[in-house]
Amino acid sequence: MDYSRRDFLKKVGATALATTTMTDIWAEPAKKMFYEISLAEWSLHKALFGNKLSNLDFPELARKEFGIGIVEYVNQFFKDKANDTAYLNDLLKRCKDNGIKNHLIMIDGEGGMAELDEAARNKAVENHYKWVEAAKYLGCKTIRVNAYGKGTAEEVGKAAVDGLSKLGEFASKTGINVIVENHGGYSSNGEWLAGVMKQVGMKNVGTLPDFGNFCIDRKAGGRECANEYDRYKGVKELMPYAKGVSAKTHNFDANGNESEIDYVKMMKIVKDSGFKGIAGIEYEGSTLSEYDGIKATKALLERVGQIVS
Repeated sequence: MDYSRRDFLKKVGATALATTTMTDIWAEPAKKMFYEISLAEWSLHKALFGNKLSNLDFPELARKEFGIGIVEYVNQFFKDKANDTAYLNDLLKRCKDNGIKNHLIMIDGEGGMAELDEAARNKAVENHYKWVEAAKYLGCKTIRVNAYGKGTAEEVGKAAVDGLSKLGEFASKTGINVIVENHGGYSSNGEWLAGVMKQVGMKNVGTLPDFGNFCIDRKAGGRECANEYDRYKGVKELMPYAKGVSAKTHNFDANGNESEIDYVKMMKIVKDSGFKGIAGIEYEGSTLSEYDGIKATKALLERVGQIVS
């Protein structure tokens, strides 16, 4: 090789190195978000109710279709399996095979923690025992319950404190958290639910602020909201007790932002509370398919995480 060719190659190599170095210097590294992303099974409720998907399929789908490694179950999709160890072992194997972390189980259909009738309330508390134990078996940290009851705000609040305290005491023996989501009725009043939490005063009893569930009363027919609580105020009030947040989405604009929820504003509220935990994707829209809606929500959370973190 002559000297001119050798010098040329050295110059090319030096230029390539310099370019790589400058690229590395100027590239904006991804920030570590203050929250992890999970997938709430309710995002797939149409496919699950339509028997196009089963609860056992959920862990693998979360990982392979959406690249998500944390999941949140809904008991409706395996409601008779809480004590079925063979079933739970099968589910655990699928989680292990796909590198899935189980976060929580959302419990419905087992009664309200704020039933005014003491016997009915105690029965509801006991109905949740099996789900506390199932959550422990699956390696979850938390179960989400409903704090509903019929009566005045004061009456239902007093009953909720009693029911949640009793279930919280049972769950504390297994290290499981009991959390309440703003899920309609009084629970969608952030001040009311925060007041209940303050009165319960237990470390393992808390909230699951849902960015979209702040309708206190609905109009006849159940579709339109007649009395809606300010979502940003509500989340701010519930965050001191939060053990997770539910990232609700319905529709997206052309830029991929949620049409009705300012996610940057919302996640700033979450961050300012000192929260460092899990944000669960809960897509409930109808414009996009369930799969596309989940992907759009994940992209939104990842983008907002870079802005807010």
